[in-house]
Amino acid sequence: MAAVRKRVSPSRWLAYVIVALGGVIMLAPFWFMFVFATHTNTEILSVPPPLWFGTAFIENVRLLIEKLPFFWRNLGLSFFIAFSVTVLNLFFCSLAGYAFAMYHFKFRESLFAVIMATMMLPAFIFMIPTVLIMSAIGWMNEAKALIVPGACGAFGIFMMRQFIGTAIPKELVEAARIDGCSEFGIFWRIVLPLVTPALGSLGLITFIGTWNNFAGPLVIMRDMDMFTVPLALRALQGTGQVPWGAISAGSAIAVLPLMVLFVIASRRLIEGLTSGAVKG
Repeated sequence: MAAVRKRVSPSRWLAYVIVALGGVIMLAPFWFMFVFATHTNTEILSVPPPLWFGTAFIENVRLLIEKLPFFWRNLGLSFFIAFSVTVLNLFFCSLAGYAFAMYHFKFRESLFAVIMATMMLPAFIFMIPTVLIMSAIGWMNEAKALIVPGACGAFGIFMMRQFIGTAIPKELVEAARIDGCSEFGIFWRIVLPLVTPALGSLGLITFIGTWNNFAGPLVIMRDMDMFTVPLALRALQGTGQVPWGAISAGSAIAVLPLMVLFVIASRRLIEGLTSGAVKG
């Protein structure tokens, strides 16, 4: 018997069209960034602008290095800061999330509510106190002034508490205590291996957010050789005639590691955001 072909309703076709248009709109800036990275300024500013790749990528990279002699250092510094903040966030947020999920102590809920309340405050509120503190301890224009304040975030604590509370049975922790495992040993040997999906998600979100951070380095860093990539590329716009081709080439180089990281970790990101959402 021939299979009955399912008829797609007009409303579903409309939904497909809307989703496709949304995808095109979201991907258009990335497409033009890579396309413009291979064209000269004259070609980029022409009407209509180029829609396909050109042959000026090497020239744009050469111009980028000429205008930004510390570009590769800026790129390495961005990676170092993003990697350090990510590692510290994974450790401290998972440790705090484990404590909030598995321990019962006085004012636990009140303290957690205060931490969550900080998520509602706009980031620029913390800029002036951060600058004053970093200036007072002599950390201005240093990478640790960006790493230490970002070592543990409220969102990470919330995410890890919710995941650990739903994914780790308390009986497992109690059994480990009975067997004589230390409290930190329980966290390190039992809890962490079971929450790798959440760690992968939090790590990816933290790394991308730190890599793209612009306001923090803007108020902390003073010298060009200490700029992160977003700040360094923005500085190019104040060098007379704006070299859009060089800026696009630098942006493309800076975005490639994030795209590779996202492709590698996208599955783990989805697992981390969905697992533990429904209790069995």
